[in-house]
Amino acid sequence: MTPTIVLQDRPAPHVARLLINRPDKRNAIDLGVRQALTSAVAAIRDDSSVRALVFGGAEGMFSAGGDVPSMRDLDEAGARARMQHIAVLCRSVAALRIPVVSAVEGIGAGAAVGLALLGDHIVVGPGTRILFPFLKLGLVPDWGQMLTLPRRVGVGAARRILTAGEPVRGEEAHRIGLADVLVPDAEVMATAIEKASELAQLPMGAFARMKDRLTRVSASLDAELQREEDDQAFCLTADEFREGYDAFSTKRTADFVNLPGAAR
Repeated sequence: MTPTIVLQDRPAPHVARLLINRPDKRNAIDLGVRQALTSAVAAIRDDSSVRALVFGGAEGMFSAGGDVPSMRDLDEAGARARMQHIAVLCRSVAALRIPVVSAVEGIGAGAAVGLALLGDHIVVGPGTRILFPFLKLGLVPDWGQMLTLPRRVGVGAARRILTAGEPVRGEEAHRIGLADVLVPDAEVMATAIEKASELAQLPMGAFARMKDRLTRVSASLDAELQREEDDQAFCLTADEFREGYDAFSTKRTADFVNLPGAAR
């Protein structure tokens, strides 16, 4: 029986988890994994009960990145087809309107780092090693990392990381902003689930609009102010604001999860 290459479960209320499951290949991402992730992300996008997503890898290993042997002997058409397939998954993850948290246990390399950077929150441990092996392989960074990495750490740090080709360990990743949380290695996955549960309590309508503006940066102040007007015109008349204001007025915690027709 062929093992499932992407495991799916619900480790907490309103939280979905996807685990790459190729431990014999250090959870390397090949065509099958990409297709399984793409299908799973599409299903999560359409499931209104899911308010946060966790990415991880089986057996305490995030992923060794792209499956390098599968990259050999491609002609130009094959190389383009590969990149177009990757782009479908990248766009799907980036377009999710819910919080996305990555538990980077053990090794996170190449494509897997790109996957994590497309999300919202990254958890690492002291033993985490984040690798960018592209130039050593004669390749340029992909999975959107020439955009997402500098946004995280700045252009100068991104250039140093990408050209050095050395592992970025967990403490350094946290120090430079590549990771959001540093916890003991044994707590990385549990912390990612806890963070996803926390983020799942946010007003998803407002969160999605904020996330879109952070992802698709306005070209000018005027454009940003117009988007701001459009978003607040919606939010100020929505149930989420009514719930938030009532909770503020009565000094209680707002419950955005159980609103009738809670926005996703």
